[in-house]
Amino acid sequence: MIAENRADVDRDIEATLGLVPEFFRRVPDYLLPTEWASFKSLELSDQTAIPNKYKELIGLAVSGATRCRYCCYFHTEAARLFGATEDEITETALIAKNTMGWSTYLNTLQFDYDEFTQEFDQISAHVREQMVAGAPA
Repeated sequence: MIAENRADVDRDIEATLGLVPEFFRRVPDYLLPTEWASFKSLELSDQTAIPNKYKELIGLAVSGATRCRYCCYFHTEAARLFGATEDEITETALIAKNTMGWSTYLNTLQFDYDEFTQEFDQISAHVREQMVAGAPA
């Protein structure tokens, strides 16, 4: 059930987080119930398709790519809270760096997208065949 008024939502936020952070205090009254419900359901629930640790590592990678220091801090600490190791956090940063680098290269040189997807489909089929045969990916 979604709380309908600010006081009820604020009580739920405080009960869940220990305080009502400034970033929620500044959300307009009419948006707060849905913003909090979305945040709580997606960020804090363990009833989602992606486990919390992996959601936070994804959030960290996106945060690094968008260069949001607030989000980097939030998602790093949340990832730790949900059991991420320092090695996993470091690897997340390296995956984000690698993805951003290849994205820059592919987009700058304007590789043909259809050719790219066809080649990758071939690669995926080959790797799947190798995996079925027992070879490491």
